[in-house]
Amino acid sequence: MDNKQATLELGSKPVGRLLMQYALPAIVAMSASSLYNIIDRAFIGQVVGPEAIAGLGITFPFMNLSAAFGAAVGVGSSTCISVKLGQRDYKTAQYLLGNTVTLNLIIGVLFMVVCLIFLDPILRFFGASEVTLPYACEFMEIILLGNVVTHMYFGMNAVLRAAGKPRHAMWATLFTVGMNIILIIAFVWWFRWGIRGAALATITSQTIALCWQMWVFSDKKELLHLRKGIYKLKKDLVRNIISIGISPFLMQSTSCVIVIFMNNQFVRYGGDMAVGAYSIANSVVMVLFMFVMGMIQGMQPIVGYNYGAERFDRMFRCLWLTITAATTILLIGWTVSMLFPRQIARVFTTDATLIAMAARGIQLNMMVFFVVGSQAVITNFFQCIGKVKISIFLSLSRQLILLLPMAYIFPLFLGLDGVWYSMAASDFGSFSMTIPLLIWYIKKLKAYGK
Repeated sequence: MDNKQATLELGSKPVGRLLMQYALPAIVAMSASSLYNIIDRAFIGQVVGPEAIAGLGITFPFMNLSAAFGAAVGVGSSTCISVKLGQRDYKTAQYLLGNTVTLNLIIGVLFMVVCLIFLDPILRFFGASEVTLPYACEFMEIILLGNVVTHMYFGMNAVLRAAGKPRHAMWATLFTVGMNIILIIAFVWWFRWGIRGAALATITSQTIALCWQMWVFSDKKELLHLRKGIYKLKKDLVRNIISIGISPFLMQSTSCVIVIFMNNQFVRYGGDMAVGAYSIANSVVMVLFMFVMGMIQGMQPIVGYNYGAERFDRMFRCLWLTITAATTILLIGWTVSMLFPRQIARVFTTDATLIAMAARGIQLNMMVFFVVGSQAVITNFFQCIGKVKISIFLSLSRQLILLLPMAYIFPLFLGLDGVWYSMAASDFGSFSMTIPLLIWYIKKLKAYGK
């Protein structure tokens, strides 16, 4: 079968070509997703106003928390599937697919119900003011109602990549982004539905894409396909999924904690406009980081498969290539952001005060951003090979261990600038922790090989 041959190529095809084969579709998809995020925020900022983009910034913790649960299942299951395919244990891989669907359904519904019940107090805790709360509520009500779709959509895309179908995952994302852009123009600009229209555009496009993904997985000719008897949760499989998925879950959930704390710090030292500036600066960072995530997504099935097959030479070759590519991408993005911060800020708003705050925030936030790529790649590398404790530590190092105390202490002496400086300082600190751990693991593995 073509699908089976595609998985076997993970252990035989030249690593450089293989990485490009898997990473390029992911990069295209992730960069398209970044384009959508820019257009989304630009439309909201330009059409609805600066208060709306500040309200959108308040929703970031919610989005991160939802993504955390999605990543726990999607990344965990896709990694397990990659390893099982490397071991040629196709039956277990099939059951992992079914358990992925069930877990996404259960977690998605529970998250939606709990968050909708306590929406207002949660948003206030996240830093919403009387001005930004209505915008944040309007956006999150729609997003939460479609939460099951979002979880399932991202989970199925991760499994598509693990099953040797990176192009299918790319087309699903490209369709979602394209439909999103069309709908957001219609809903926000034409119908003037405001921030609620932006949320509705997101959920509608993801729903259509999910229907197509399910159609792909319903084909019985595929090595992995949806069929009866695979949806009942199996204790061992769920444990494996969660044990690997706990690292990206903690990374995303700590992002939620950090964004909550940062929103409150920005409100305290700069007001609602500072939250809007943070929203813009964060959007720029995410646009650049999406390219890195595309490389990481391309790396994951290759590393997982070759680790399972004990082809460590190919595994490390893939790691080095991914680190080099990620660092190069962020170095280019860093240069552009340092040279043209005001021009970037103008994409999101015409408000002079917000432009000035966002431009300075972009420069301070991204002072050492080019080192983040290697840290993210290495963290995900440990996750791919099941070294959960190391991956968790590295995931937490930048945010909880370093950023949280820095973001509290720095503003006491530097005011609003101190909040921005804390992010750059934690980036460099986490990078300094990551490199020694990778060197230690390489020496350990070489000793094992002997």
